[in-house]
Amino acid sequence: MADRAPTLSFDLVDRIAEVAAADWDACAGDDNPFVSHAFLACLEESGSASPRTGWLPRHLLLRDAQGQVVAVAPLYAKSHSWGEYVFDHAWADALERAGGRYYPKLQVAVPFSPVPGPRLLVRDASLRPAVATALARVCDDLRLSSVHVTFCTGDEQNVLEAAGFLPRLGLQFHWRNDGYATFEHFLARLTSRKRKQVRKERERACWGLRIRPLRGREITARHWDAFHTFYLATVDKRWGHAYLTRRFWPMLGECLGDCVVLMWAEEEDGTPVAGALNLLGRDALFGRNWGAAREVPFLHFELCYYQAIEFAIAHGLARVEAGAQGEHKVSRGYLPVPTFSAHWIAHEGLRDAVARFLARERPAVRATITRIAQEQSPFREESGQG
Repeated sequence: MADRAPTLSFDLVDRIAEVAAADWDACAGDDNPFVSHAFLACLEESGSASPRTGWLPRHLLLRDAQGQVVAVAPLYAKSHSWGEYVFDHAWADALERAGGRYYPKLQVAVPFSPVPGPRLLVRDASLRPAVATALARVCDDLRLSSVHVTFCTGDEQNVLEAAGFLPRLGLQFHWRNDGYATFEHFLARLTSRKRKQVRKERERACWGLRIRPLRGREITARHWDAFHTFYLATVDKRWGHAYLTRRFWPMLGECLGDCVVLMWAEEEDGTPVAGALNLLGRDALFGRNWGAAREVPFLHFELCYYQAIEFAIAHGLARVEAGAQGEHKVSRGYLPVPTFSAHWIAHEGLRDAVARFLARERPAVRATITRIAQEQSPFREESGQG
C-alpha cells in the first residue's frame, strides 16, 4: 500500500520484531517507556498482546524515499473493546443493532496500559499528519469500522481532528512535583486535616511490614513469581481477564532494567505481601499494576501513591501518573488532568451519532476537572496548588 504523498510509503507488520529497535525508538523517543520497542516486544513475545487475547499486532510504518523508517504507530486489530480504558462498548452495540459490524476494529494504543503519551511516533513532528492520513487509509482499505487512538497527547489529538478524527476528552489524577525537597515538604503544603489523614494511613499501612522500592536487578525471580500471583488475585477480585502472562514480568525486568520500579511490601521474615509496578520515564514515574496476597488497611495507598511520591521527590521527577480512575486519589495529592483520544468512524450514521455524543461529553468532562480541582483539592490555598 502506498500513501498519496510521493515521498512516503506505508505498510503494516504483524510483529514488532520485524522493526529494528533502533528505527522504532528513533521515532518513539525516550520520554515514555510504554511506547518503547522493548516494552511492546515484551507484550508480544510473552504472549500477552496476541491473537489469543484479542490484540493482533498490525503496526504501522512510514518510510521515506530512501526506505528509512520515519514514523510508526503501535497498531492492533481488536476483536473486542477490553483492555483499553476508553470505552466504546455502546458504540459497538449501536452499530451491531443497526445491522453493521463493529469488530474487528483498529486500535492505536499500548495494550492494557492507560498511560498517556505519544501515539503518532515520528522522527519529525511535521510527519504526524501523514500518520493520521495513513491510519484512516488503512481502516478504509481493510474495510473496518473504525480506528481509535487512545491516551495520545493533546497536540496529536489536534492533528488527528484536522484529519477527520473525532476528539474525546477523559481525565486522570496525577501528582505534580512543586519543587519538594522531602515528603514532609509535600505534606506541609496540604491542609492540616489532610496531613493528619496521610500520616495516619502511612502508619497503619506500614505496621509490621518492610516496605521499599526495588529497581532493576534488585527485582529477582522470587519477586516476579509473587507479583504474578498478586496480579491474578487482583484480576479475580475485579472480575477481569488475566491478559499478562507469567513470562511477561521477568521479561520486562530483563529488557527495561532500571526503568522498572517495584514498590514492595513483605513480612519481617521476607514473606511477600504486596507490590506495585511502576515504569520510570525521563521526567515521570508511571504507575501500572498492583496486587496483594491479603488485605492490609491503606497498603494500596502506601505502595501506589505515597511510595511513588517519595521516589519522584528523591529522583527529581516532575510528576507521578498513577493510572486510570480513582477520585480517591485527590485527597492524597493527585489532581485531575485531561486525557485525550481520537476516533475515526467509517460508518456515516454512527459517526454522526458519536460526534453528537462527544460534543456533549467534552464540556461535562472539563466541568468535572474544574470542579474537583476547585472544590476537593487537599492543598492549602497559599501553596499555589490546585
